[in-house]
Amino acid sequence: MKILMVSSYLPFPPFSGGHIRLYNLIKNLSENHEITLVCEKRSFQKEEDVREVEKICKKVITVERRRQWSAENIIKAGFSKDPFLVIGHTNSQLKLAIQDELVREKYDLIHVETFYVYQNLPKVSIPVVLVEHNIEHMVYQRYVKLANPLLKPFFYLDVLKLKKKEEEAWKKADKLIAVSKEDKRIMKRTDTAIVPNGVDTDTFVFRSFQHLPLEKRILFIGDFKWIQNKDALEFILKEIWPTLNLKLRTEGVREDIKLWIVGKNIPEDLKNLAKAKNIILDENNKEETPLIFRQSYILLAPLRVAGGTSYKILEAMSSGTAVVTTNLGIVGLEAKNNTHVLSGETPFQLADSVCNLLLDHSLYKRITLNARKFVEEKYDWKKITKKLEEVYMSCL
Repeated sequence: MKILMVSSYLPFPPFSGGHIRLYNLIKNLSENHEITLVCEKRSFQKEEDVREVEKICKKVITVERRRQWSAENIIKAGFSKDPFLVIGHTNSQLKLAIQDELVREKYDLIHVETFYVYQNLPKVSIPVVLVEHNIEHMVYQRYVKLANPLLKPFFYLDVLKLKKKEEEAWKKADKLIAVSKEDKRIMKRTDTAIVPNGVDTDTFVFRSFQHLPLEKRILFIGDFKWIQNKDALEFILKEIWPTLNLKLRTEGVREDIKLWIVGKNIPEDLKNLAKAKNIILDENNKEETPLIFRQSYILLAPLRVAGGTSYKILEAMSSGTAVVTTNLGIVGLEAKNNTHVLSGETPFQLADSVCNLLLDHSLYKRITLNARKFVEEKYDWKKITKKLEEVYMSCL
């Protein structure tokens, strides 16, 4: 099958959820199909990044990604029916590249990654498969609730425009793909297929209990340009970590427990909150993510602003690192509290879950073994790619 993929990003290096998903799907699809990728490339991405993607594609065509936060885009969003996100991804070079490729080559279908690049497609007579990683207007809506009250009216207006544009794209596509049952329900299109996010279980190898780290590090990992990571870390530093420290002292725990924060672009206000001696700020970590998980005892991921499913949670589960999260953190998965993860909503509940895993080895062993078996059965990329292929076949 010849597939033209259109994306708002070049999926290498695979540093965020969308990049991880697209890279792994293309890698597995390319074993049986011919993939051409047309995408926007960000300024920090180099030609060697393009060459890495070319190893798994027949052809890679890139155009420069327009700067999202520009005065031009902000003004346009204020006077346009289109939301800010769509305006930033409306790219004349991308449109031209897609048109030229469709003239030169005959494709069986077009795979579009996220609705906010859909407007760059010309009218076509071949099937279009639209893949949504999350419900964007709901992600933004959760953030608006936490925003400055003076700015809320402007943000809510953009959320309404975003919702309208999303729903238009969902109706237009020949086939619509969601990553979870919850997202499918919101889309209100009965023929929506579910192709979940996944994990490379061969890369994120389960750690034996004989090789648990001597220092019990509580890991938070993420890129802090994303609002959900900023909010989650603020929640940890202001509420969860102080509660946990108090509880550990009350329990008489004398072990050296550290909070390990790994990620780029940590905001200054969060750095100022993270000056305690038992907190490690790690912005320049060069280690591969699987090694970071092997060096961690628990992943703490108290997500309050999210969408789709969290890769860090799947990767931790695959690696044998116990997970403590909120209900929102596992809403896109079928993971169960007290079986595959421990979850809670309040600072006390989350701190209590961390404390229980630190003190109860049998609980830790049960949770991590269950989690690894769970991801092997449901979230290995090879199995997920087969689900995507079934969707492709259904629309030919």
